[in-house]
Amino acid sequence: MTHIAFIGLGRMGGPMAANLAKAGREVRGFDLDPRLRGEAEPLGVQAMGSALAAAQGAAAIVTMLPAGEAVLGVWREVLACVDRPTLFIDCSTIDIASARLAHRLAQDAGHPSVDAPVSGGVAGATAGTLTFMCGGEDSAFEKARGLLADMGQRVIHCGEGGLGQAAKICNNMMLGATMIATCEAFALAERLGLSDRTLFDVASVSSGQSWSLTHYCPAPGILPTSPANADYRPGFMAALMLKDLGLAQAAAESVGLETPLAALAARIYALYVERGEGESDFSGVIRMIREGLPEA
Repeated sequence: MTHIAFIGLGRMGGPMAANLAKAGREVRGFDLDPRLRGEAEPLGVQAMGSALAAAQGAAAIVTMLPAGEAVLGVWREVLACVDRPTLFIDCSTIDIASARLAHRLAQDAGHPSVDAPVSGGVAGATAGTLTFMCGGEDSAFEKARGLLADMGQRVIHCGEGGLGQAAKICNNMMLGATMIATCEAFALAERLGLSDRTLFDVASVSSGQSWSLTHYCPAPGILPTSPANADYRPGFMAALMLKDLGLAQAAAESVGLETPLAALAARIYALYVERGEGESDFSGVIRMIREGLPEA
């Protein structure tokens, strides 16, 4: 069986690679961190000593990396040694310009490619319930669809190369701002003497309903699976939300669009991260809102 190479075995990539192995695929993985390589092996991922070793002879190469620069570095390295048509899939969340450049690099070398950032967080990666937002040619998307379905529940083609990233940053722009509004509402309700449970019961069936409220409530004691019930252990780290909002702001500037609410949300998450909460769940921003925002 021709194998899948998976580069980037962190909090998201590790469980995603494990789900590919669970689906019966041979997976050869690499991460710069030897600890992560070791953690992946008991989950069915054959740890390799380099990205090149993982990619050699692969039918598809999947990357899950922290930034566009890292993705481009790995793709350039691997493209130089791949000697047959190979599907390239990037599941990272990166800037649109880097995503489009990655597509051009693959196309110039004769390989199909898909940008396929994800929604669902660590819980979704572990459970195999992620949503993939895909950009790329129709033929490349069809090649990638089955592989991505082994790691998630929804695989959506958003259009040409780079538009998967566009969908991801627009989605997370909404999520970041909505979570702050939800946290502010709970903080206000508490000051007014309204219980968290009562606000949830009302808003969850009224016009204030949102995913941030009904699936990821930032107040503890409401939803058993919410990070609020685990001292805001992520989940989705606040530093990553800040990164995604920065990508959204850069994209908006590139097309001459003002997004003041998203810009304010980015500043609020920046204040939260500056407090040393970058590795806490992004919904934990409710703690800072309750205490009062520091001077920006």
